[in-house]
Amino acid sequence: MASKRRIGVHVGTAGGSWTAVDRAVAAGADTFQIFTASPRMWKAAPVKAEDAARMRAARAAQDVSPGVVHASYLINVCSQTESVRQNSVGAFRGEVERAMALGMEYLVLHPGSWKGLTRDEGLRLAAESITRAVDGIDFAGKDFHILIENTAGAEFSLGGKLEQVAELVECLKPSAPVAVCLDTCHLHVSGYDIVTEDGYAETMMLVRDTVGLDAVRVWHCNDAKAPLGSKLDRHEHIGEGTIGAEAFRRLLHDARFAHAAFIAETPVDAPGDEARNVGVLRTLAAG
Repeated sequence: MASKRRIGVHVGTAGGSWTAVDRAVAAGADTFQIFTASPRMWKAAPVKAEDAARMRAARAAQDVSPGVVHASYLINVCSQTESVRQNSVGAFRGEVERAMALGMEYLVLHPGSWKGLTRDEGLRLAAESITRAVDGIDFAGKDFHILIENTAGAEFSLGGKLEQVAELVECLKPSAPVAVCLDTCHLHVSGYDIVTEDGYAETMMLVRDTVGLDAVRVWHCNDAKAPLGSKLDRHEHIGEGTIGAEAFRRLLHDARFAHAAFIAETPVDAPGDEARNVGVLRTLAAG
């Protein structure tokens, strides 16, 4: 059972979005994550019909699923600055439209920073902004979910606590299909113990009691350069950081996440690093 986990990696799209499928397969992956535009620009062109067709055909031919899009890093749906929120609403709508046009199943979003506000104000603004961004989009019959990702817990960041992710998801349920992406590095550095056996069990009980186990559709599998509770978001190769290989083995063998995809966002320090990290995850899943 564990060996059948969907394991993938974030890959580039140079030459066209559909080329990411071949890159993922070359790395040994059967699921993948991409950006649909530059993650550091507000504006992006809509998806061309022929590009969408090539993406769907490539994925079908090579059984690569689910397809995950990561939203732009610029988007901050709970910013205290109205112009930033306005830009974020427009940019996020574009993210949703492009992800759905490409036939991708998931769109991952960081909830943002509420600096200058209270956490409750940040939560309210995030929910309002996302709701505005998806207004009028027809989700009926589509295999698509927005995934709210937990964050590394830096001061003013929304989503550093599982309870905050759960609150935002609940606020959004009337407006959009929404679920959760959990990042192992973010959990670790925000103070959740997933390294020790007892800590892992306790953290997963918290996941169950907050966001819900079934809601976790994607795990970002990243080791950490920084220690537990440090709030420093620095990803490391699987098994080479402060989380260690055994925690990933435990996660990959956890039957409660048999439905989830496991996608590495690990550093690319040298050619072949994507394949190396996918290979480590596959080995851990198999044994």
